[in-house]
Amino acid sequence: MNNNYCVILAGGIGSRFWPYSIKRRPKQFLDFFGTGQSLLQMTFDRFCKIFPIENIYIASNEMYKDMIMRQLPQVSESKILLEPAMRNTAPCVAYAVNKIKAIDENANILVAPSDHIILKEVEFIDAINKGLDFVSKNDHLLTLGMKANRPETAYGYIQVSEKAEVPNFYKVKTFTEKPNIELAKIFIESGEFYWNSGLFMWNVRTISEAFEKYMPELASKFEEGKDVYNTPKEQEFIDRIYQSCTSLSIDYGILEKAQNVYVQVADFGWSDLGTWRAVYELSPKDRSNNLVVKGETLLYECKNNVIALPEGKLAVIQGVDNLIITEDENVLLICKREEEPRIRQFVNDTKVQMGEKYV
Repeated sequence: MNNNYCVILAGGIGSRFWPYSIKRRPKQFLDFFGTGQSLLQMTFDRFCKIFPIENIYIASNEMYKDMIMRQLPQVSESKILLEPAMRNTAPCVAYAVNKIKAIDENANILVAPSDHIILKEVEFIDAINKGLDFVSKNDHLLTLGMKANRPETAYGYIQVSEKAEVPNFYKVKTFTEKPNIELAKIFIESGEFYWNSGLFMWNVRTISEAFEKYMPELASKFEEGKDVYNTPKEQEFIDRIYQSCTSLSIDYGILEKAQNVYVQVADFGWSDLGTWRAVYELSPKDRSNNLVVKGETLLYECKNNVIALPEGKLAVIQGVDNLIITEDENVLLICKREEEPRIRQFVNDTKVQMGEKYV
């Protein structure tokens, strides 16, 4: 029996890419690189090289069920975990852990976002296999860390302390979730910090004990359903308890508190694709360093721009530099590339002043 399982988290909205990514069509379902595959499809194909297909689960909001089934028709409906409300990652992970535990009490679980880019796939597969082996033999919670080489405010940071017996595995000293730019610069200068990739591994017993210790109320909610997981009554149970779950990330809820958290330092060409900057760096540009993600363009005296338009839309643009220009059916966003961190503020302001229909 293969005791290794994968849970792909695919429920986010991707508001940093608004309006290219919107609530009814978030970024994990979009093709950013003209490959014909969405980020979710690329992630799923990558993990099919490590896990049996029947051991891969997709966790998302119920509104995306049809989109998931269209993009991943090979995934059984029973492997799609549908959240009735957005409650961040802690309830989602608790749900997945309990569902898998009901069929395999020795399970080793990888939890992974659906929107990462991996440039060195061989090294990635090797790192995941080593991590799964590590958590199968140790009562540790494991995250994968990447060497931080620039002050980035979109990532969490990990400070390491003592080294484990296994090469490249370190005990975590501190977690810092998405610092401001001044603090990020201090982290980089110290040389002691790694980016938190958001890829987590653990044995089902270890993470269950952590939930019981650090999030006992949440743990008891999902434990109540131990007899209904993987039965026709599962969704009804989840729909009933989910609304009362506190919205909290697994990072805040457990990883920042637990004393048995380790980081596996790896290098496999990772990007979490959380910003247009990341897309720009990873994509081919024209001779003037313009990136056209989608749409038709005629560009005159333009350089260093990011442009993403609806299918069939033509944009004729003259004399602009270093802009993000992106459009949905009813929203056009134009902003300076260096002001990209403000896009979330623009989304919130639009919600308040113009209503939900634009987001």
